[in-house]
Amino acid sequence: MTLEPLLRFLHIAGVTLWVGGMFFAYVCLRPAVAELLEPPQRLRLWQRVFARFFVWVWGAVVLIPASGLILLGRVGFAAAPLNWHLMLTSGVVMVAIFVYVATGPYAALKRAVDAEDWKAGGAALNRIRRAVGSNLVLGVLTIGLATLGRMLG
Repeated sequence: MTLEPLLRFLHIAGVTLWVGGMFFAYVCLRPAVAELLEPPQRLRLWQRVFARFFVWVWGAVVLIPASGLILLGRVGFAAAPLNWHLMLTSGVVMVAIFVYVATGPYAALKRAVDAEDWKAGGAALNRIRRAVGSNLVLGVLTIGLATLGRMLG
């Protein structure tokens, strides 16, 4: 019995959770929260949303590269198609952006909310928004590489 179907499932499930979560947060939740809540409530909500979501993303950040590297290793780096190498590259960048968000701006957001420093919290949230927007674009491009990448040659 081969582990390939399980590895592909874990890989796709992790991507779905991470990229889907970013899409929901950025495109749906963010505009609604901005319309309905004043900055103190908005910042408290985002801090709590990220606290829950980031637990899942940390799992995905481990699972996606691990499953991807195992699948890549089974084929061999030299024999792997170009799109796999491009997916690996974009995945590494996405992980780096997430680690930056979780350890930099999100940590600053938590400190600001705890101190009720709404100006600093707003600045931290803005840095998170930009980084998540970049990661969302990279995530969609990576999904394109996964599904359409063989067309590259």
